[in-house]
Amino acid sequence: MNLPKDAQDALDTFNASLGWEQRARLLMQWGERLPVLADDEKTEANLVDGCESKVWLLGSVIDGHWRFRAASDARLIRGLVALLLARVNGLSAPELQQVDLNDWFQQLGLSRQLSPSRSNGLNAVLQKMRQMAG
Repeated sequence: MNLPKDAQDALDTFNASLGWEQRARLLMQWGERLPVLADDEKTEANLVDGCESKVWLLGSVIDGHWRFRAASDARLIRGLVALLLARVNGLSAPELQQVDLNDWFQQLGLSRQLSPSRSNGLNAVLQKMRQMAG
């Protein structure tokens, strides 16, 4: 399956950075790229259940392709969510169902960052995306 351009960029960037510290810094930088959500978008309805940190998720579909926006109050989670968005933005609903979260973070060399609670939280985000895409 072809990766969206942002996902390919993420893969190239993370695979080029050798040390763990560089990857951690990159993760924070990716989190800073997330567009800011307005306060009125940070509602209970947009909150993802199952995350230890607060994560808000909004999605819209344009010509059959999904675009998601998200925010989190935790820097590390923001970075992980930004990388998840890079992987899923622009996908169709059937493609969204095929995304393998653990495989994606393994390809990025970040699977060590996924503690069980973070992994569960990101899976909850992905599940909410899938529900939205119906």
